[in-house]
Amino acid sequence: MKRAGHLFERVTAWGNLCDAARKAARGKTSRPAVARFLFYLEPELLALQEELLAGWWQPRPYSTFDIRDPKPRRISAADFRDRVVHHALMNVLDPYFERALFAHSYACRRGKGTHAAVLYAQRQARRYPYFLKGDVDRCFETVDLGVLKALLRRLFKDRRLLELLDRIIDAPGSTTQPGRGLPIGNLTSQYFANHLLGELDRFVKETLRVTGYLRSMDDFLLFGLDKPGLHRQLARIRGFLAESLGLRLKEEVSFVAPVRAGIPFLGFRVFPGMVRLQGARWRRMRRKIRRREQAFRDGEITAEELSCSVRSSIAHLEHAATRRLRRRFFEDSMALG
Repeated sequence: MKRAGHLFERVTAWGNLCDAARKAARGKTSRPAVARFLFYLEPELLALQEELLAGWWQPRPYSTFDIRDPKPRRISAADFRDRVVHHALMNVLDPYFERALFAHSYACRRGKGTHAAVLYAQRQARRYPYFLKGDVDRCFETVDLGVLKALLRRLFKDRRLLELLDRIIDAPGSTTQPGRGLPIGNLTSQYFANHLLGELDRFVKETLRVTGYLRSMDDFLLFGLDKPGLHRQLARIRGFLAESLGLRLKEEVSFVAPVRAGIPFLGFRVFPGMVRLQGARWRRMRRKIRRREQAFRDGEITAEELSCSVRSSIAHLEHAATRRLRRRFFEDSMALG
């Protein structure tokens, strides 16, 4: 693929920075730091543009916090000013990352997402009797930054752009491993990790020549006609990840099984004839809806905000066989009328 150049000027263009500020502020305008930035928008963006063009800009320290739903993770939140830079970059670079990705990579892409991935997995389950479920262990925390930078240099040739990307990649985050790790929470981290794992897609499709394959960030599925063949492919993927990308599989959740047993994938269990919601995902969704109902009772959100939240949850549930679950749950829910 031909490397792209002359992109730095587009990233730092005034109109792009204005659009990036709008995107970074979406849903966050009530936060004091965001409100202040927007109040002084023009001088803030002029100063930011000057720093970027002069090469002075440096990422500010992250704010870190831990979450435990659905699993323990440390989130690193970038300063709002830095998030404007991240959006400015991806406004311009998104088409180039997109062009480099495999068609059935579903995470962090317009027109893709969880439900499209589940539907494609079900189509493959109707074609093949066995599947291989793989999961890259702690992908964001263990990304080899040297490998990532080399891959970015195969995609872009603009020196100032690459220097800016390097400053984001090298900024101290939540990882304690020198030369490894991307902060979970950065918009840029999603693109970087997805691009890195695009190398896995190429290995599976071009070297292993697997037809039935899909990936959603660090979760992937292969389909095949027999178990021994899938076990051989699993061994070769394990070696490729270690030798070429410096990553490893999460062995306890990487396995081969018949599709009739159901494929655990992205919070669903996928069968050839139906899709069910996994128990842990249903429990998290119930807790979320109950919290929103309590927030409405306490006057923290409006009836319209509650209704929008519930409609969003129902839309997600409708992608699985959940009619009875929904009926029982909402029969016990609060009356809105």
